[in-house]
Amino acid sequence: MSERDILPPGSSVPRTPLDSPAPASLRSEKLLSKPIALIQLIVCSAIGLVMFFVPFTIGDKSTILFDHGATYLVTQQHTLSVTLLFLLMIFGVGKPFIDGSWRKNLTHKTLTVFKIIGLVLAVMYMTGTAPAYMMEADMLPFLFEKLALPVGMIVPIGALILAFLVGFGLLEMVGVLMQPIMKPIWRTPGSSAIDAVASFVGSYSIGLLITNRVYLQKQYSAREAVIIATGFSTVSAAFMVIVAKTLNLMEFWNIFFWSTLVITFIVTAITARIPPVSLFDNDVERPPLDHTRGKRLAAAFDLGLATSRQATDLKQILWSNFRDGLMMAAAIVPSIIAVGLTGLLLAKYTPVFDVLGLLLYPFTWLGGLPEPLVAAKGMSAGLAEMFLPALLLSEADILTRYVAGVISISSVLFFSAMIPCVLATEIPLSVGKMIVIWFERVALSILLAAAFGHFAMYVGWMA
Repeated sequence: MSERDILPPGSSVPRTPLDSPAPASLRSEKLLSKPIALIQLIVCSAIGLVMFFVPFTIGDKSTILFDHGATYLVTQQHTLSVTLLFLLMIFGVGKPFIDGSWRKNLTHKTLTVFKIIGLVLAVMYMTGTAPAYMMEADMLPFLFEKLALPVGMIVPIGALILAFLVGFGLLEMVGVLMQPIMKPIWRTPGSSAIDAVASFVGSYSIGLLITNRVYLQKQYSAREAVIIATGFSTVSAAFMVIVAKTLNLMEFWNIFFWSTLVITFIVTAITARIPPVSLFDNDVERPPLDHTRGKRLAAAFDLGLATSRQATDLKQILWSNFRDGLMMAAAIVPSIIAVGLTGLLLAKYTPVFDVLGLLLYPFTWLGGLPEPLVAAKGMSAGLAEMFLPALLLSEADILTRYVAGVISISSVLFFSAMIPCVLATEIPLSVGKMIVIWFERVALSILLAAAFGHFAMYVGWMA
């Protein structure tokens, strides 16, 4: 297994490795000329960066461009967006039965049941037949209008825009430039940079597929696979927009995005050095990488250009990413409605998260959050579904909302999707160990996010 075997999302052909010439099969393929490839690399990367990270003011709202598009669909084309959402949910519910995946194991069966329940709940909401306690403003109406609809629109559109970030060489350039710091900081090989970036700007499911494949080919040790799966395989940047919108943080999108990325990776560097992650076996045999071709910046540029030369089918790359986004949205929307309602009902009518929140209370208190116990209880709900802290704390003060947003991303592990996905791989993680890792990540994230949040408010970055 070499770096050429690690395919980022949006890849349509094998990537040229940094330390060896392209294989004969690749050299025989039609490639773009270097000038055209360079223009494509610059233009497509610029489009992706502008669409994801440059806010524009339209009307009275300042946010990134594709969020404007999704908001337009949800607010101005509500009937159309609801119709599209139900088509997505119907497909998401039917797919496990069409391909037989619901039979694979207990996890798939459980998730399929949740998808069915989510679709039924959506129908009950639209027809007004749900019980009164479910139709309260902070229950099904909130889940459907403020979560399901935006997710159903943003994830596919975001996946389409992500093609410009991950399909034309920028991802490979970032991966190469990250290689020298991966081992000393995160105790993972340089090639795992691609897993990390693919997960953060793509999706955790794709990141997990990459990690599992490399681990099965014995090029990651058990510890390295666990670090990557529990530290880098967080929700996509597209879904981060949903979190930021729910918490009314889009005005500070760049601050939120980049600080969350840094905090997530700092927490991963810490958890990689403490139990239970540090106790996993670290034996692995892989050949050392040879970087004799030149300086790293030049090598990164060469690989980015080589990737751009291979990206000859723009329509196929865009469609592949959009299709993946549709598949992801269809899979998560119905289950999020079901699990989200379960979590909200537990939070409102039972002491489950009150008890779990007591374990996090010391950290929210140390972080100086205005209402530390309320914040701790809300953030503890992230174990059930990563979005619940954002839902439960959407009306809190700005500092608590910011910390809740960071927690939703940096905690990585949650029962509605991520934990079942890990259990479906060969990565040797048990539920018990994942719960311990979740607690460590949340506690550390609270302290780091609170510290940065206080600083950002002090210097005027967040008002």
